[in-house]
Amino acid sequence: LCEALAQAGVSVGLSKETATELARATIIGASGLLETSDQSAADLRKAVTSPNGTTQAALDVLMASDGLAALMGKAAQAAKTRAEQLSL
Repeated sequence: LCEALAQAGVSVGLSKETATELARATIIGASGLLETSDQSAADLRKAVTSPNGTTQAALDVLMASDGLAALMGKAAQAAKTRAEQLSL
């Protein structure tokens, strides 16, 4: 996830160093919030997202029906299928 986020930053014009730093800070910050809060991930996301801001624009893409949840589902299925193959 961090790698993909950094690569996306580079693709929109950030230097590799800046994109990597921002991606790491994003992942570390989100992880810290999840670790120290008893709120759900969805509630935390809503609490830190400014309406009509840049994060909201990105989330509109990520939360679409063909977005991150669909991709994670495909990844989980691929891992499950491979685990089943390896257990034969």
